[in-house]
Amino acid sequence: MASLFGKIARFAGSPQGRRAIQQAKEFANDPRRRAQAKSAFDKLKARVNGRGPRPH
Repeated sequence: MASLFGKIARFAGSPQGRRAIQQAKEFANDPRRRAQAKSAFDKLKARVNGRGPRPH
């Protein structure tokens, strides 16, 4: 059985993986997407730390 890191490395080198990496870089450079990601991480962090609303 291949290690998880080996599987990730193999995927990253594939055409699909290279497209996914490029798309992630484009999203990271988009200010609107960056704000969405920050908001999502802040909500998750608040939930983990016991602050903020709980899901129903």
